[in-house]
Amino acid sequence: MFNPYFDLETGEIGLSISDKMLMDSDGDLLMKMSDNMALDLDSGDIHFVSSFGSSRSGDDEDD
Repeated sequence: MFNPYFDLETGEIGLSISDKMLMDSDGDLLMKMSDNMALDLDSGDIHFVSSFGSSRSGDDEDD
């Protein structure tokens, strides 16, 4: 299933197409380096990303 992510560098929303690969709105591929970083395979730039809809167990934000 495709999961959306938000690119903090460009302000665009893209899709996660596998565990390690992302695709931006232009169709360019990015490779995940960590949970919040991806390498643009075309330009070589590092992008900081934030995923949507991930359930993080253990996080209690009700203070």
